[in-house]
Amino acid sequence: MASRVDEPHDDLIHVTPNPVIEPGHTAASVTDKISALVLKRKTPLAWYIGFFISFSLANVLMFTIAYLVTTGIGIWGNNWPVGWAFDIINFVWWIGIGHAGTLISAILLLLRQEWRTSINRFAEAMTLFAVACAGLFPLLHTGRPWLAYWMLPYPNTMNIYPQFRSPLMWDVFAVSTYASVSALFWYVGLIPDFATLRDRAKSGAFRVVYGMLALGWRGSARHWHRYETAYLLLAGLATPLVLSVHTIVSFDFAVSQLPGWHATIFPPYFVAGAIYAGFAMVLLLTIPLRKFYGLEDFITLRHMRNCAKIMLATGLIVGYGYMMEAFMAWYSASEYEGFMIKNRIWTGPYWWTYALLILTNILIPQVLWLRRARHNTVLLFIVALVISVGMWLERFVIIVTSLHRDFLPASWAMYRPTMFDWSMFVGTIGLFFTLLLLFIRFLPAISIFEMRTILPGAAPKAATSDE
Repeated sequence: MASRVDEPHDDLIHVTPNPVIEPGHTAASVTDKISALVLKRKTPLAWYIGFFISFSLANVLMFTIAYLVTTGIGIWGNNWPVGWAFDIINFVWWIGIGHAGTLISAILLLLRQEWRTSINRFAEAMTLFAVACAGLFPLLHTGRPWLAYWMLPYPNTMNIYPQFRSPLMWDVFAVSTYASVSALFWYVGLIPDFATLRDRAKSGAFRVVYGMLALGWRGSARHWHRYETAYLLLAGLATPLVLSVHTIVSFDFAVSQLPGWHATIFPPYFVAGAIYAGFAMVLLLTIPLRKFYGLEDFITLRHMRNCAKIMLATGLIVGYGYMMEAFMAWYSASEYEGFMIKNRIWTGPYWWTYALLILTNILIPQVLWLRRARHNTVLLFIVALVISVGMWLERFVIIVTSLHRDFLPASWAMYRPTMFDWSMFVGTIGLFFTLLLLFIRFLPAISIFEMRTILPGAAPKAATSDE
């Protein structure tokens, strides 16, 4: 007879202090506390307030999209020569935010970093929701989203296929592959926890729903063997995607001839920036989550400290990228590259955006060198928020300041976003947090079975299942 996922003898497993999880927990207490967030605990008032605000902003997005489709992209501030503006700025920003989830889940799993277990689940969810928000912008930027299937290489009567020499077409396949693998990786990791919720749910409707999502999981040795094989293979698939997706996004700019874009530093610079922004968003979500749901014993200061160290390291790489852009503009002796840097840094009308960029991405995060700062959750939250703003400014600087003054002075123009540019951007933030709050409410935000496996003295998985 197949055994339940939650075995009675879990209460007999005693725990010794572990740096990943606070001492005093048994496998059963871990299961109880995490599953209770979904099945038993009363939803905090802060959740309702946050959901109301985020859902209201998501409705702003829906109305903006409806007006955009019926009217045209002329409601945006795009002009000539700034044809790529808020839509591509926000696309790259959201794609970057999604990188931390796959990095935490896949790469740290392959490196056997146990500290990832407390934060990998909602980091993976963050990846999916960020990619969903990112995909809206290039889709609507085409002006005819109902014809998006033209970008797919399918047999058609006109024998016309996508232009695969265009980096924009590379984006379609890179982002869709990244989203597919990330979704599959996230769902496979949830299957054992769905079974736990199925066995503990008191509502018949929830038992049916969680039972269907669990795919018949009973925790047998054969199930665990197949699960671990699939999970490891998906981690191996997702790992190169972390590097390739934002590299291909950077090719949108790097393969052009435009000063400010034509740079070989862009692929590693974009990848480091994506991880930088992604971990900042992880901290922005983790710190309130552990506070409002009382998860300080699962999401410890060690997790905050490690995220801060990764942000500090990737922030230094981003700063190196800024210096290399300026150095190569000087070293190349190109008149156009030199003008672009001068226009971007101090003589152009958008100089203040670059100044804020250096302040938010380079100067303020240096406080993370201090051990006391890495242990102060309020300060970490503020620094993470500053970095998120700075990484958005970076995309604004790269796109707008490179386009608005190109090779021909006759085509120079200023770019000013309209209210519809802002409503689209703010609306995607609302959509992101709406999906995230629903995830926290109905699914375990922390991996139950992985938290149980890192407890010292925990029984092997096969020992708690039928042989």
